[in-house]
Amino acid sequence: MAESTSGGVRRRALVTGAGLGIGQGVAIELARAGYDVAVHYAHSRDGADRTVAECEKLGARAVAVGGNLREVETCFRVVEEAVEFLGGLDGLVNNSGVTRAVNFFDTDQVLFDEQFEINIRGYFFCAQRAARFMAEEGGGAILNISSVHGGGGAPNHVAYAATKGAVVAFTRTLAIELADKHIRVNCIAPGLIEVPRYFDMPGYTRDFGGQMVPWGRVGLPDDLGKPAVFFLSDNADFITGQTIYVDGGTNARMGVSWKQGD
Repeated sequence: MAESTSGGVRRRALVTGAGLGIGQGVAIELARAGYDVAVHYAHSRDGADRTVAECEKLGARAVAVGGNLREVETCFRVVEEAVEFLGGLDGLVNNSGVTRAVNFFDTDQVLFDEQFEINIRGYFFCAQRAARFMAEEGGGAILNISSVHGGGGAPNHVAYAATKGAVVAFTRTLAIELADKHIRVNCIAPGLIEVPRYFDMPGYTRDFGGQMVPWGRVGLPDDLGKPAVFFLSDNADFITGQTIYVDGGTNARMGVSWKQGD
């Protein structure tokens, strides 16, 4: 594994789904913390180019790498292209995913397969390829992005929640399997994090979103970037197999509600 950035050697990370939203925020924070970054995108090449430009402004070497992570061969290629550009790999952030809010009875095989193939199968095979490179260099860190849906239920998200619950289980077990190779595996489960697609929803405003979060505001991609940097860093050297909710208290809140004074 590359030396600490404090020793003058920049670390190297691949962030999937970094053309916008959470992945973009994570990639930029990693660049700010001294990482060179491979920015994966599936559809948003323009967004990935903007992420690369922001990373370069912070002094990082950065490159955009495209590919549909539903395909196992593409997972391998994306990791390999990142390693070729970066000269190795110290960290992988598995973030690329898709959300489909669909009633259980209306979820067909196409919608089901799309979410499982991207949200968990893509994670699995990106991690598998990345871990081989990390093991050759003596270790590294993998960070998986799950969701509050992996720990609590909400209508119209059955298939999506199943994938995010699978990410949590995947994280725990992979952490044990890779521990002897000095590769740590952890997970962040975001809550309501404002991404561009939220503004396509009728009636959404930042104030409205904040009313649903105990902390009183919606999260922003930067709120995920900082803990991501921590999990990839040496500061988290004795932490593996863990999931932390970055959600302003959403997962901690009791689900029942009642009206007082009636």
